[in-house]
Amino acid sequence: MMKVQNQIRLLATGLLFMSASFAAPGDKTPKKSSDKKYIDKANMDVSVKPGDNFYEYVNGSWLKNNPIPASKTRWGSFDELREESLKRLKTLLDEASTSSNRDRKTQMIGDFYSSGMDSLAIEKKGFIPVKQVLEKLNTISTVQDIIEQTIDLRLQGMGTGLLGVSVQPDRKNVTRYIPSIGQSGTSLPDRDYYLKDDARSIKIREAYTVYMQTLFALIGEDKATATTSAAAVLKIETAFAKAQYSRVELRDPYKTYNKFAVSGLNPLTPNINWASVLNELKVKGADSIIVSNPSFMKTMNEMLNTISINEWKSYMRWHVLRNAAGSLSSSFVNATFEFNKALSGQKEQTPRWQRMSGLIDGSLGELAGQLYVEKYFKQEAKDYMLNLVNNMQSTFAERIKRLDWMSDETKAKALEKLNAFTKKIAFPDKWKTYDGVVISKDDYFENIRSCNIWQYDQMVNRMGKPVDKTEWGMTPPTINAYYNPSNNEIVFPAGILQFPFFDFGADDAVNYGGIAAVIGHEMTHGFDDQGRQFAADGNLKDWWTKTDADKFKVKADEVVKQYDALTVLDTVHVNGRLTLGENLADLGGLSIAYEAFSKTEQFKKGKKIDGFTPQQRFFMGWAQVWRANTLSETEQNLIKTDPHSPGIHRANAPLTNIDEWYKAFKVKKGDKMFKPKELRTKVW
Repeated sequence: MMKVQNQIRLLATGLLFMSASFAAPGDKTPKKSSDKKYIDKANMDVSVKPGDNFYEYVNGSWLKNNPIPASKTRWGSFDELREESLKRLKTLLDEASTSSNRDRKTQMIGDFYSSGMDSLAIEKKGFIPVKQVLEKLNTISTVQDIIEQTIDLRLQGMGTGLLGVSVQPDRKNVTRYIPSIGQSGTSLPDRDYYLKDDARSIKIREAYTVYMQTLFALIGEDKATATTSAAAVLKIETAFAKAQYSRVELRDPYKTYNKFAVSGLNPLTPNINWASVLNELKVKGADSIIVSNPSFMKTMNEMLNTISINEWKSYMRWHVLRNAAGSLSSSFVNATFEFNKALSGQKEQTPRWQRMSGLIDGSLGELAGQLYVEKYFKQEAKDYMLNLVNNMQSTFAERIKRLDWMSDETKAKALEKLNAFTKKIAFPDKWKTYDGVVISKDDYFENIRSCNIWQYDQMVNRMGKPVDKTEWGMTPPTINAYYNPSNNEIVFPAGILQFPFFDFGADDAVNYGGIAAVIGHEMTHGFDDQGRQFAADGNLKDWWTKTDADKFKVKADEVVKQYDALTVLDTVHVNGRLTLGENLADLGGLSIAYEAFSKTEQFKKGKKIDGFTPQQRFFMGWAQVWRANTLSETEQNLIKTDPHSPGIHRANAPLTNIDEWYKAFKVKKGDKMFKPKELRTKVW
């Protein structure tokens, strides 16, 4: 996924981590595994023809034998990896919290973990950590008070639904930082939950209303007042939702790039003096600002005039409570979980140690990441990965040169961009130190707030400085990857260099169907419907001839049409336009990886392993990456919010466009996945 604001594209949003098969710490060379089955027949359902449902053919028995644990919303390859990674983090955190000889790094993560695991102390405090903040909100009497207290909440590291200001590289001048304002104001995962009256949207709104009423009651509001407060929040958030761009519209980097002089934004929002607001938000020296959705800003200004002060007070109290609820006593945590159950279908809460491990990874990730890399990562994996990235890059270049739909002029620019990729592998060269963060063993809430304040200050203090291209958007243990168009970089954290993506003991077919396809996926993001609009230097500018751009759009529309026709849960359709970037990246990544694999000795020799040819093992390696069981409620939510297609379609749909898959499995007319050659889309 790519949020236009931070311009990071994830391989598989929110789906993380399993056990590595690298050499054990202390070994100097990676070891081959002689007994591990990298393509395990026990996971397959051979009663299914590969040409009817390749995903089921490769994964059918695994799916039947691996139900979703009660504390999860899905269970698949990524989730197995995530589980193992969290266990590793727990080991590190336990050691850091009990060690008698600690440096600053281990003190901070150890004490943070101890404070989060001290449920008795957290329970005793109830909602005291936010009580003073809530009382101050009750003093609001004017529109200006709303703005001032919104600013104050942001500076304190607390939740606020208004003024979504951030500092990011300027998309059209990526050497400098610029303040940006994104559309904000809502709490539900997508604007459609407020606007549509299908059964699921109504159910979610009802559960959301109960959730709000419960939290308002927990801070002392009587039933009538809590009901009124919740109604006010829903009224305001629905108005915001009506003004928001859809997720498809947010994918347009030009539509969301609206540059104003700071003073020139004031006429759009007369209630807000932006020079003063930015100064109070500690955004210094800005003469211009990017607005993602000007009409949203106009609506927000009108709402400040038309919605009562009491309703705004309820809204602001809610956003403080919503953001703090997971860090307060069990009544707040349990109410939050009850609402999340309606969204996701999850049966039991995630164990506390997993929540704490994940929180610390998100808050002090580069401190924990240093320990993770020291204990669990081998340099050989980084070296292997860099060589593989270079091989994939040269293969992609060869494919660009052979394109029959692109002119030489545009090809030259495409190759320039491809060759300019920055490659970040495993972990940062320069670690964040989190100077100024204060962590104590006995104040969990304040530890979170200290991290939030540090993150905010780090962001706004960028203004006036050169863009730091060494920063990472993920932590080392993360099992994911991304492409960042403004840096024109591909990034692969240490966590993803594990089976089923990669294993030193695996044959090339499995590694190319796994990690090489991931590399190709991220490279292709530089040339998908969004990424292609950014040039080699990272700037948003058009480098295509009009004829070539039109030809690309025709091919992209073919992919949209293909995915629009796909369904989950029988009748729920994939949104081909929302998922276009990821679908193009899957198709491109798999195609490039297959060609790179064709250069290997294993491919050329063609020797079978466990009855499968190298070509078959390549595609099977790809399909097993995406195996997962998912709760229906989660699936419905992801269809609305996730720019990635469901796993079954990530596994199957690209294959229907790749001639070599048809040959490898003798797929023919009459098979359910068969697509006539003239309907197979080839882009990159």
